Amino acid sequence: MTDRVIFVCTLILAGAYFYATEQLPSLEIGDPLGPKAFPRLLGVGLVITAVVLLFEMLRARRQAPAAPAEPKDPLDRGAQLVVTAAAVWTFLYFLVFEPLGYVLSTTIYLFVLMAYFNRGKWTANVLTAVLFSAGSYLMFTKLLGVNLAPGILPF
Repeated sequence: MTDRVIFVCTLILAGAYFYATEQLPSLEIGDPLGPKAFPRLLGVGLVITAVVLLFEMLRARRQAPAAPAEPKDPLDRGAQLVVTAAAVWTFLYFLVFEPLGYVLSTTIYLFVLMAYFNRGKWTANVLTAVLFSAGSYLMFTKLLGVNLAPGILPF
C-alpha cells in the first residue's frame, strides 16, 4: 500500500512541478533553453522515477511470497535513530558547506553515509564519494556555469 501512495504522490508532485514550470516567464533574449529547461528536466526525472516504481510494484505483485511476512513495528527505534542521525548529518553538511567548499564537504558527507549503508566496501565508497563530488563540481562549474563554494581548496 505504501508503494502505491508514494507512486501517486510522485505523479502529483511531478504534475504540480510541470505546472509551476510553465508559469515561469519566457525570455526572448539570452539562453535559448531559457529558465524552464532545468525544472523540466527535474519533472521528467520525477515521472521516470514514478514509472520505475510502478514496474517494481508490478514485479513484486507477480513474485508475491507464499507466507505473509510479519508486520514491522512502525515505531522501530533503530529506524528512527538512523533517520535522525541522517538528518543531523545533513544539517552538519549544510553548516560546513561554505567554509569547506562543495567538493570537500560533499565528499565527506557522502563517504560517511556510504560507510554506514555500504559497510566494508571502502574502495568503492571512497571512489564513489570522490568521483561524484569532483564530477558534479566540474559539471556545474564548467558546463553549466554555476558558482559553487570553493572553500579551502585552491580551485
